[in-house]
Amino acid sequence: MIRRVAARVALLWGLPIALAATSAAPAFALSLPDFCSDATLGKAQILICVPPAWNGDLVVFAHGYVAPTADDPVIPSDQLELPDGTSIPGIVTGLGFAFATTSYSDDGLAVLPGVQDVQELVGYFEGLRPDTDHVYLVGASEGGLVTTLAVEQAPNVFSGGLATCGPVGDFRRQVDYWGDFRVLFDYFFPGLIPGDVVSPPTISQAQWETSYVPAITAALLARPARLDKLLRVSRAPFDPNDPQTKIETALGILWYNVFATNDARVKLGGNPYDNSRRLYLGSGSDFWLNLLVDRYHADPGALAAIEAEYQTSGRLAVPLVTLHTTADPIVPYWHEPLYSVKALANSGLLHATVPVFRYGHCSFKAEETLVALGLLVLEVEGRELLGAERVLTTESSRRRYRSLAKANGLRR
Repeated sequence: MIRRVAARVALLWGLPIALAATSAAPAFALSLPDFCSDATLGKAQILICVPPAWNGDLVVFAHGYVAPTADDPVIPSDQLELPDGTSIPGIVTGLGFAFATTSYSDDGLAVLPGVQDVQELVGYFEGLRPDTDHVYLVGASEGGLVTTLAVEQAPNVFSGGLATCGPVGDFRRQVDYWGDFRVLFDYFFPGLIPGDVVSPPTISQAQWETSYVPAITAALLARPARLDKLLRVSRAPFDPNDPQTKIETALGILWYNVFATNDARVKLGGNPYDNSRRLYLGSGSDFWLNLLVDRYHADPGALAAIEAEYQTSGRLAVPLVTLHTTADPIVPYWHEPLYSVKALANSGLLHATVPVFRYGHCSFKAEETLVALGLLVLEVEGRELLGAERVLTTESSRRRYRSLAKANGLRR
């Protein structure tokens, strides 16, 4: 057992060197190894890859947000690659793990069906391969919340989880973060987007890219001082060394308001956004800002739905690792300390968080993702080895991990 754990972790942490010398594996829908196959499971499309030299463990991937459409859900192939082009199925199966993912049975706000769908996917896979040993759930963005909730709720299904860039700390605050940005944008740049924060226009992706993005970008460039006030008051992150990221941040958050709000209102049973008592600061004219900015009251039913079904508890029975960029403009890093407090109070040391000091939403490199996955494997298999004793409690283990993280660029 000791040799197995050591070999597995060494393989995970040694792979970045091999990746540097090879090209990225092709993305799903373009080319996949012949040991991959797709199928349907209920209303969801699934993809399963079992390499010939399978190590007995399964990695299930929970994808991020997909804008709702009238079509049946399909696996978002663009989300099966890291920003540097590395194929996620390729990186997982290259380590000897089996890989599986699902489209979920619904698009849009799909956290609840996502939690159910990943569990059904595991059951389906284990029906095909009853010799499965460990099952690791890995999710990004909305999939990070799916991962955290599923690991909290179904420790009998998952051996552990890796939640990346997800709104795991406080889902209601995440909704308010997007909503605040929209009402502040409408205050500083009125009339650019029809409708309002709780009822944005119903437009197509093509219209957004061809009409709205150019108009918004032009307005932001024409009034940089107002853009700075918008970012300062909303506390939305950007890279101070790259002014273009100010516009990237604004467009990214506004996209979620335009494409996610109407669907979320339907699924939550009302408007979840509330700024009726919010005090906005940092504009240089805060009195007029707070007097004139649009105000909204949340529907009690929507807030009750969030509290009952979308908020994490921090109650863990298996390890959870979270990975997050510290300047994430879409799902801010403040989710990590919020979740850490929950987990520390309810689960002791079963949660570990890995910060990546970079701007961007889910903008991870392959080696950073592998370090986090390696930490999860070490936690899960090490606990089994040591009789459920957490393996990173000693100071020497912590120093080794910090050294490894620093070597892979996770710490400055």
